Amino acid sequence: MSFHESESEKHDHCHHHNPSALQFNRAFLIAIIANGLFVICQVIYARLSNSTSLLADAVHNLGDVLGLVMAWIANGLLKRIPTPKTTYGMKKTSILAAFANGVLLVFSCGIIATEAMYKLFSPAEIKAVAVMIVAAIGIVVNGATAFLFMRGSDDLNIRGAFLHLIYDALISFGVVLAAALIYWTGWRWVDPIVGLLIAILIIRGAWSLFADSFRLIIDGVPRGISWTEVSTFLKTEPGVLDIHDLHIWAISTQENALSVHLYMPEIPLSDEARQNLVNALRDKHNIHHATIQVERNLKFCEDACTPTL
Repeated sequence: MSFHESESEKHDHCHHHNPSALQFNRAFLIAIIANGLFVICQVIYARLSNSTSLLADAVHNLGDVLGLVMAWIANGLLKRIPTPKTTYGMKKTSILAAFANGVLLVFSCGIIATEAMYKLFSPAEIKAVAVMIVAAIGIVVNGATAFLFMRGSDDLNIRGAFLHLIYDALISFGVVLAAALIYWTGWRWVDPIVGLLIAILIIRGAWSLFADSFRLIIDGVPRGISWTEVSTFLKTEPGVLDIHDLHIWAISTQENALSVHLYMPEIPLSDEARQNLVNALRDKHNIHHATIQVERNLKFCEDACTPTL
């Protein structure tokens, strides 16, 4: 027989997770508008000042705006109720948005590096003061909007938005320093070098987001959850002699699920014990939806109840 969370539990879980999705909708809107307008200003002044580092920052910011739009849409889709065709609703789109953000960051690095290499061998005059002013504005815009997402670091999708914006602020700071150095020394090669350093910084920051989201797309065990620890925990349940077919995956960037077969030939799993088990999985292992199947006949379990890693 199979045991699932009760309707009241599901309601509690929705109540627990949906407020974060709702409260970040306004943050996404503010960040998209503010950064979108700033990107336009950056592109204009990057061309006028002939700055590769400022243009690189603009291209990166444009990718971030597109990423924020996708993350915002996915964040809204988290509230979609399940249907007969989408039994988990549209929650998986938050994972796809996080993955797309990682891809955008990597793609933007290629554009930045190409432009920087061209300018490195063909340095041009740069209007350093204009670059410093625009980049300084970028520090304020990106830093302020990143602050809006600081409390959502547990959500991969929100963390992606936060990382995008905080890296933008750091990159803008680097552009200010580069422009100041060019202003005082006249070293034009500093500008493309800073562009290359920006690309390296983006790659390093994007890798964890890319890897984590890819793991969730292929239904891998989410970061922060140990398959071994969950397996050991289930085996300590009174009456459980063995387990098999233990699967742990992410429904969205906010919720995780589990399914498992418990071999319990002597002691049945009471409703109270089931409820305690579900609560413990949620509180100790961050698993919000658990499907538990109990097997009491050895012949159904002897082939399946083998260690799996």
